[in-house]
Amino acid sequence: MTSWGPNRLDLFIVNANSSELQHKWWDGSHWGPSLTTFENQGGLVYYDPACVSWGSNRLDVFVVGSDSAVYHKWWDGSRWGPSLTTYERMGGIAMGTPTAVSWSSNRCLQMHSQLNSTNLLYRIDLFVIGADRSLYHKWWDGIAWGPSLGGVWENLGGTCLYSKPTVVSWGPNRLDCFVVGANSALWHKYFDGIKWSGWESLGGELVGEPHAVCWGSNRIDIFAKGFDSTLQHKWWDGNSWGGWESLGGRLLYDPEAVSWGPNRLDVFVVGTDGALYHKWWDGSVWGPSLTSFERQGGICIKTPKAVCWGRNRIDVFVIGSDSAVKHKWWDGNAWGPSLTGYENQGGVSIVRPT
Repeated sequence: MTSWGPNRLDLFIVNANSSELQHKWWDGSHWGPSLTTFENQGGLVYYDPACVSWGSNRLDVFVVGSDSAVYHKWWDGSRWGPSLTTYERMGGIAMGTPTAVSWSSNRCLQMHSQLNSTNLLYRIDLFVIGADRSLYHKWWDGIAWGPSLGGVWENLGGTCLYSKPTVVSWGPNRLDCFVVGANSALWHKYFDGIKWSGWESLGGELVGEPHAVCWGSNRIDIFAKGFDSTLQHKWWDGNSWGGWESLGGRLLYDPEAVSWGPNRLDVFVVGTDGALYHKWWDGSVWGPSLTSFERQGGICIKTPKAVCWGRNRIDVFVIGSDSAVKHKWWDGNAWGPSLTGYENQGGVSIVRPT
């Protein structure tokens, strides 16, 4: 799920019956193709898709095929490339869902000053966990994929216990990567615009894949499920890392977190009863309290997904017990359709461990 502009949402699932990628979108007034149907985009997809947007009306989608290679498709504002149901092969051997992140054009400006402004819009960095459990990287610089389009990837090392890294960018030419290592601690490396750092341990005893979010320049918040199933949090304030703090709860799956503005965080988890729970940071305190959550109902069988397309706006999607997509939203005043209710958006989503 991603948003490329105000009042725009694009949602992708893998169909449980065919393993094909499926897509639906909100255009500001209605869901397409309809509230409960999806557009079929073909392929034979093994893990969850990854989607990133680097500008208005532009989407890049990455999936892992049955041969464990990464495949790519894109929306250019008028059509899907290479076509609606075909993909560009990017090679590699991926052991889980890819992670894609986009940052500004500064790197392209430095490297390709001869390009026109149309080509200076974006940078995409793509990460996967390889068969050797190392982190691998590929990038689009505005002209071509590096190290190459095909099977060559940059090996960033590490030993990744789980199958999806979390990567954030808090500014031009900056990337921060986080994985859980073989010792169940969080490990971190970063790109500063010139070179990659080594791996550093940030401690913790974690189960599952961490989630990182940025709400401002040089600020990162990390959320993960601890060994005791509680929500664990640590943060970078621009100068140093905070210690791990427990935010309570009993998590069934990995947490999800978003930010709709400076000093604002919203975190969503699934409790042991299968219901969705929510907590938030308002700039001074955690609500409802440091270790309590707001119950939002439902029966969820997978990690929730959340996206913000504007100030004080959140859209949350979960997979229900019937494998259909369920949706709820915060409009700045109240939760819709209600605090504990959901809008049914149909589909039959595959639920595979990643």
